[in-house]
Amino acid sequence: MTDPSKSAIEPADSAKFERDRARVDQGFWPKLRRIARRIPFLDELLAAYYCATDPASPFKVKAVLMGALAYFVLPLDAVPDFLAFFGFADDAAVVYGAIKMVASHITPEHRAKAQAAISNLDS
Repeated sequence: MTDPSKSAIEPADSAKFERDRARVDQGFWPKLRRIARRIPFLDELLAAYYCATDPASPFKVKAVLMGALAYFVLPLDAVPDFLAFFGFADDAAVVYGAIKMVASHITPEHRAKAQAAISNLDS
């Protein structure tokens, strides 16, 4: 039986991946530092980031996660981030959906890096 999380991934568009990666490279850490304390799914977001930037991750996995991370970085999205209680609902849904699609590729090492990054943000 095949793994449904692997078969659910559609072929990736390399041009879109490069646009998403550029957006993430430019905006992920600055946005994260500004709003880290308000993100209820910070550990999952960072684990996704480390999986997406891991050279060992398959391209399709990177493409799915970069798309979700690029959505997180967008300054304007479906629900503006500054709205109390609702601002990150759309971001969380997009990140959660992407993570569910590629969960088998997010390793304990990615999660350990996420926890270390969270510790560094707190210092």
